[in-house]
Amino acid sequence: MAQQGRDLRGFLDLLERRGQLRRIKAPVDPDLELTAIADRVLAMGGPALLFENVIGSSMPVAVNLLGTVQRVVWSMGMERAEELEVLGAKLALLQQPRPPKGLGELKSYGGLAWDLLRAFPDLDLTPPCRQQVFRGEAVNLDALPLLRPWPGDAGRIITLGLVITKDPETGTPNVGVYRLQQQSINTMTVHWLSVRGGARHLRKAAALGQPLEIAIAIGVHPLLVMAAATPIPVQLSEWLFAGLYGGEGVRLAKCKTVNLKVPSHSEVVLEGTITPGEELADGRFGDHMGFYGGVEDSPLVRIQCITQRRNPIYFTTFSGRPPKEDAMLAIALNRIYTPILRQQIPEIVDFFLPMEGLSYKLAVIAIDKAYPGQAKRAAMAFWTALPQFTYTKFVVVVDKAINIRDPRQVIWAISALVDPQRDLFVLEDTPFDTLDFASERLGLGGRLAIDATTKVGPEKRHGWGEPLRRSAELEARVDRRWAELGLADLGGSEPDPSLFGYSIEHLLSRLAALSGRAA
Repeated sequence: MAQQGRDLRGFLDLLERRGQLRRIKAPVDPDLELTAIADRVLAMGGPALLFENVIGSSMPVAVNLLGTVQRVVWSMGMERAEELEVLGAKLALLQQPRPPKGLGELKSYGGLAWDLLRAFPDLDLTPPCRQQVFRGEAVNLDALPLLRPWPGDAGRIITLGLVITKDPETGTPNVGVYRLQQQSINTMTVHWLSVRGGARHLRKAAALGQPLEIAIAIGVHPLLVMAAATPIPVQLSEWLFAGLYGGEGVRLAKCKTVNLKVPSHSEVVLEGTITPGEELADGRFGDHMGFYGGVEDSPLVRIQCITQRRNPIYFTTFSGRPPKEDAMLAIALNRIYTPILRQQIPEIVDFFLPMEGLSYKLAVIAIDKAYPGQAKRAAMAFWTALPQFTYTKFVVVVDKAINIRDPRQVIWAISALVDPQRDLFVLEDTPFDTLDFASERLGLGGRLAIDATTKVGPEKRHGWGEPLRRSAELEARVDRRWAELGLADLGGSEPDPSLFGYSIEHLLSRLAALSGRAA
């Protein structure tokens, strides 16, 4: 992926050429101040930022690189968000392969085989990430411009490092994105959920009575962050998966002191080990829910070696109530998931995870309803379709005629088609997100499905009103006459979303316009 500028520096160059990067030369403190500035720019839909004079470190800090959906799409080597569904269709074939039904599908499988061949990683014998090496007493985490985003945070953190471990039995690598807190000049704690790959590897290492090797790659191309943040159950190595994302194999490099491989274009690589059972208090920290999390004992990572490029750039982000970069990632991933979800649950026509619903807490799904009880079935299937939907606590099911990205239409469907005593379905005491403080017991909570579809068969005991609609011919005639009627200055025959609250798509277009002006 180092080809064609496929590293962090290449992406920064692309953003600068497109007027989407602002260089900040004034001195800025990484303790609270930097994130306060970046947060305000992100909320405006503004450009990516490169802080070139960070107090306490010689490294520039890149942030807000993925602060708009358009920049996320660019990071994937694409121009339009719609192209993400083509990638999702490829991944859907890998998710549940089946015999092709015709020549067209046969060609698709042939194209996928070629994509897989191109996606295999290769080894870089002269990797840029090893241009400088610091071992033993030369290891100094204080030299890195780690951020402390919120006033109540317990310390300095890494947020966008690829955390790489390996299954002690099979040797299969896992690549995840987890928060790490600096504990000393050469130690950190890693915060990962028990269901994540790194946590599984640590449990296996403990059972074998051996330490777990770990590497943290900082400052990679954002596409690799996208790939690592996509926990879909495809039986591929993360590196092959990332190669499918990028259309070419990831160039890897062997670490100096641990038996792991990292992207060769990484700006900084931390190498270390975790001794099973060795833990320290981690947190508290501001999180994506918009609250401070709790304090948890977490595995201690002892850093024994740091390698880096000459004049490295530190790539980071921060959490908090949306909008944040993780919300923009989720909007893009929504499009990638759609074909995969359709393949697993055929009646689902479309689904949407609103940013205001923290990008995973609330889902709206549209189904092609054909029989009674189908909405409940679709909700149950959604919760179990992909690992990331495990913590979705609200699912609203609507008819396929509803535009699920328009909150006005969704609210109408709930208000007009739902009887709470019939159409609410609650699952009690299910495994839950420990960061969700709305739950009575952390780690255990309920889920709610709302059937906002038109009721059919035994779902109703009386005749339903006929929906109001005009003919397509009449609507087209009004469209044609709009200017003749002297109404062209109103901008079109569709109602202005600002009269009812912005739709997501309208909001994104406004953010894009603001971004262009800010640049």
